[in-house]
Amino acid sequence: MSPFQGYRGDGVLAGVRSRKRVFASAADEPVTATAPRRQKRREEPSLDALPDECLFEVLRRVRGARARCASACVSRRWLALLAGIRASEAVLAPPFPAVPDLNMEYLGGEEEEADLMDHDGDARERTFEGKEATDARLMAAAVAGRLAAVSVRGSHPARGVTDSSISALARGCPALRSLALWDVPQVTDAGLAEIAAECHALERLDITGCPLVTDKGLITVAQGCPELKSLTIEACSGVANEGLKAIGRCCAKLQAVNIKNCTHVDDQGVSGLICSATASLTKVRLQGLSITDASLAVIGYYGKAITDLTLARLPAVGERGFWVMANALGLQKLRCMTVTSCRGLTDLALASVAKFSPSLKHVNLKKCSKVSDGCLKEFAESARALENLQVEECNKVTLMGILAFLLNCSPKFKALSLVKCIGIKDICSAPAQLPVCKSLRSLTIKDCTGFTDASLAVVGMICPQLENVNLSGLGAVTDNGFLPLINSSESGLVNVDLNGCENLTDAAVSALVKVHGCSLAHLSLEGCSKITDASLFAISESCSQLAELDLSNCMVSDYGVAVLAAAKQLKLRILSLSGCMKVTQKSVPFLGSMSSSLEGLNLQFNFIGNHNIASLEKQLWHCDILA
Repeated sequence: MSPFQGYRGDGVLAGVRSRKRVFASAADEPVTATAPRRQKRREEPSLDALPDECLFEVLRRVRGARARCASACVSRRWLALLAGIRASEAVLAPPFPAVPDLNMEYLGGEEEEADLMDHDGDARERTFEGKEATDARLMAAAVAGRLAAVSVRGSHPARGVTDSSISALARGCPALRSLALWDVPQVTDAGLAEIAAECHALERLDITGCPLVTDKGLITVAQGCPELKSLTIEACSGVANEGLKAIGRCCAKLQAVNIKNCTHVDDQGVSGLICSATASLTKVRLQGLSITDASLAVIGYYGKAITDLTLARLPAVGERGFWVMANALGLQKLRCMTVTSCRGLTDLALASVAKFSPSLKHVNLKKCSKVSDGCLKEFAESARALENLQVEECNKVTLMGILAFLLNCSPKFKALSLVKCIGIKDICSAPAQLPVCKSLRSLTIKDCTGFTDASLAVVGMICPQLENVNLSGLGAVTDNGFLPLINSSESGLVNVDLNGCENLTDAAVSALVKVHGCSLAHLSLEGCSKITDASLFAISESCSQLAELDLSNCMVSDYGVAVLAAAKQLKLRILSLSGCMKVTQKSVPFLGSMSSSLEGLNLQFNFIGNHNIASLEKQLWHCDILA
């Protein structure tokens, strides 16, 4: 090729304009005095002028969580584009850069950011609640990446969380392990499909109050998330049976399932789920469903791994269902059972469950109207591993039935709770043989209005080894009933809750701390309106292990606070003086001098004053003050 090829004889090569010629043409233009001196400025180049495809290619090369977050703050367009980049589409840094990047050294490399996020719990878990739950916020969190757990509770009324931000979360955080969506009405099956397509390591899914989620979404989750271990579906009107069946077939590691208030779920869905997940399923909760005895029969036969079973508000389940569930002999590993508002749980059904569930340790019965004294003796004789029994609003259970239960319970039995049981009231005559339950350590008798001094004295005689006592709401109990309980306890009381026992006086508290002051760690006297500074004087002299003291709505005054503050052996962590009208600003110096062990102080509804509270906050900087 000739070296002169392309030479046009005018001093330039073909296709290249001479700089000299350009300047000459500019200089040849006439210049007059009236010519404007200002020249039109050339527009500065901007990335915003690029189409989305080009800007996408630029942004997917941005490395590091900090840089991505900074880029997302530029505009909504940049945020949307960054949110659409999958983790697999991001261009990674070369392993050995030829020239060191000083900016990267200053800001910290991507590996350093990863370490920071792995060690920071807040960086790995995010919660969006109420009006803060918007698409923009969730997208921004997804852009940073590396989230392991995300919880959305509620949604902004106008800019709430939708499928767009859920999709961004799936693309940006493929290692997501836990997702909770509560009351997010705009999320549909499309959002769950993105989660299923990207987040294959998902282990926990909680969907509550999402009416647009249907079986289609659950089926995609079942197919895309084989590691799923826990599933909660609540108040989702679009979910029926097919989705639950798919979860049972595809999620071989499923351990816990909670199906609540789903109107279209019936026996087919529950049975299909239980049958397929029989090897792994350990925790089952069914509430507010249209299931019948058939579902309980399937649970009894296929629930071989179930250890925790909760059945609540199942109106179509009868006595036969509970009986068949027990006699199927599949619940050999059942340890904890809770039954609420199920008319089918009768004396016969409860006795059968105890007889054929040899590992049963905890039983909670609430609003079971057909459970009575008739089964308690047989129940105690059959449940030899039972440790904890809670009975709430079962009005056919009386004190005679409880005494029969305690007379026949196993040596492993440790805790008894009776709450709002109208039948628990004074008995006219004590039985010929009073039981002595030396294994019982914890006793709760709460809001049983008919329970008075006579019954409490009996309790003291039959439970000599009590450590935890809760007598909340027993307004009829006086010192005469409480003192025998104190004196009969041999092991030393540790936790005592007397909330609402308005007839107890300083004499009862003084006797309590005198006998059990060396062991007492928690004492609640909330609402005991006859308690005065005399009790605080006794506490300051006798209690050496007391950590929590609740004096809300008591008649203590500034003098009592001063006595507490002066007690050097007291190492209180929590103190409540809420509603103590005799506590005034005079108590501020004493409160400020309290032990450094104080972690929580409740000063609501008294006459200390806001300016004194501010002063206390400076003195007790290590303490959370509620005022």
